[in-house]
Parts: sequence; C-alpha cells; structure tokens
Amino acid sequence: MRAIDHVNVDVNDLESAYAFYRDVLELTVRRPPSDFAGEHAMFEVGDTVLTLVETGRADGWNPVDLEHPLDKAHLAFETGRSSYDAFVDELDGQFPNQGPYDWGEFEGFYFLDPDGNLLEVVTYEPPIEERDRPLLTHDVT
Repeated sequence: MRAIDHVNVDVNDLESAYAFYRDVLELTVRRPPSDFAGEHAMFEVGDTVLTLVETGRADGWNPVDLEHPLDKAHLAFETGRSSYDAFVDELDGQFPNQGPYDWGEFEGFYFLDPDGNLLEVVTYEPPIEERDRPLLTHDVT
C-alpha cells in the first residue's frame, strides 16, 4: 500500500454536512452533490479524497454519550497553528475532554460534525503565545 486514496464518512443530512466540511473546515470541493445521482459529495484533503455519503447509518448515535475522544473512531486533519487555534475557539464545548491534547510531537483537538462524526484537527506548530489552559493527555478520563 502506498497511501489512503479516499475515506467515506456516513452522514444523515448531506446538505448540512456538506456546508460544514466546505465552510467550517474549508476543505476543497472535488465534486459537489450535484455531480452525483445519489447522496454524495467529495473533498480533497492533501492527496486524500474525503467522501460524504448520506446513508442514514449515522443516525441514532448520541454525542452526549461521548466522554473521551478515544472512545470513538475519528478522522484527523492537519493544519497550521492559526487555523488550529481558530477551530479550538469555534468548536469548543461540544463534549467533555475535547482537548487540546499533548500528543508529543503534535497537539490535537476533537470536535463533532453535524452528524456526530468525531473529527480531530492537529498542528505540529508550537503555540504563538502563552496557553490559556493546560494540554490534556490520553490518561485524562
């Protein structure tokens, strides 16, 4: 294997998920929903394609049940420090222990998309100024 070609994410409402990934995460649209006969949309994330698929299988999961991000599979996106800090500010408060986390060589923060899919944004760049709150570790429960 050389790389991950694409990843599919199940969503219940393609319209709101498409807007979130396009407008909040600012991913590059490869193929909008109008390109497909079914309920799909594709984005480019570096060399990987992320496909949103309206399947209905994401229904029934309650984000309030998430206590620690390591309890659920997730997708992680890498970005620069200023974008990372903006995501932390915008998406904080969705569930306990979102982070930010100290993962050694990088820092990570978890959040949910409109369908409750767990996402993470990471940065390898150090903070620009003093931190407002301490970094968590995977041992936090």
